[in-house]
Amino acid sequence: MNLDSLVRQAEETAARCQKKIDETVRFNLHKVLSAFQNNRVGELHLGTTSGYGYNDLGRTVLEKIYAEVFGAEDALVRQQIISGTHAITLALFGNLLPQDELLAVGKPYDTLQTIIGTEKKEPGTLREMGVLYREIPVDHEIDVEKVAEAVRPETKIVSIQRSKGYAWRPSVTINKIGEIARAVKRKNGQAIIFVDNCYGEFVEEKEPLQVGADLIAGSLIKNPGGGIAPGGGYIAGRRELVERAAFRLTAPGLGKEIGPSLENNRLFLQGLFLAPHVVGEALWGAVFTAALFAGMKYEVLPEPEAYRSDIVQAIKFKERERVLEFCRGIQRYSPVDSHVRPEPWDMPGYDHQVIMAAGAFVQGSSIELSADAPMREPYIVYFQGGISRHHVLLAVTETVKNMLAAGLL
Repeated sequence: MNLDSLVRQAEETAARCQKKIDETVRFNLHKVLSAFQNNRVGELHLGTTSGYGYNDLGRTVLEKIYAEVFGAEDALVRQQIISGTHAITLALFGNLLPQDELLAVGKPYDTLQTIIGTEKKEPGTLREMGVLYREIPVDHEIDVEKVAEAVRPETKIVSIQRSKGYAWRPSVTINKIGEIARAVKRKNGQAIIFVDNCYGEFVEEKEPLQVGADLIAGSLIKNPGGGIAPGGGYIAGRRELVERAAFRLTAPGLGKEIGPSLENNRLFLQGLFLAPHVVGEALWGAVFTAALFAGMKYEVLPEPEAYRSDIVQAIKFKERERVLEFCRGIQRYSPVDSHVRPEPWDMPGYDHQVIMAAGAFVQGSSIELSADAPMREPYIVYFQGGISRHHVLLAVTETVKNMLAAGLL
């Protein structure tokens, strides 16, 4: 196997995709810049607040910008939202009451299953609160008509997970989200279309709210934080739905009025400005990685030059040791904790042990170069991020070189 030749071919494949990636980056950068201009961002918005955080001008303008960029009536963008899972939890618990039904399109991501409630009967779940739950199986492509047929009068929220999560299926495109939203609204015009937008922001030119979704949520240590935000999450959509989520974050009657930004307004604003470019770098890295492993006859999803709706690249290794060595290689060629050896462990919210490689400046930041995998057959690695395409190329190439030397590829 000539690795140098495979790397050159993978670079050529990524170069063929670069024109479209650049077009999307420029479109989304213009959208973000326009929102900054329209909201007259100034140096005063980069300051800090403490305590209750009343009259936080930076926080206020940040949420106006998020609302404009994502096509929302309102947005909640806070450091107090600690993860994408937390943002989704606030959106669901804020807008579901006992005997309302949550209808999931496809099996939700592992941590969300715990939020909904499993047979283990964990406390504090939606099911314990009396929320009804059903899910529509999705093996590969979503059947829009089946989704519409499953909607009932008591269906309050139809939930769509944009990214594939830990599943071997295509991620959901913006066009498909629009089709689902229109079909559901024809069946039940009061149903709320909620989209878990994690890993999908700025990958396409439109966002879910612009094609019929009512509410979205995501994490600032993924795409929209641009590798700069030190934490946080967001919820955006119809004003009354965002308000109910805000009441869950703080307290009824307080909502968005409190919550200090501390030192983070500049980081959140700068991260959002950088986000379209950083997402473009991550997309280049995903194409390159897919092309390199496809050249070695591994199954990859999506295919190297396929249409992409998120930054996640799945690689089917089929063997446990290959998964371990790949993740350890990505950690080895990371700027932080490169000396650390990742091991599978019992992460909260997961049924299987998970190995995670993320030598990131922000703990757990998956817009920085990262790779993770549940330790279960067929042993699929989910690779994402990379704020520099050159870092992705270096880390992946050196990891593959070491795996070849060890006889693991």
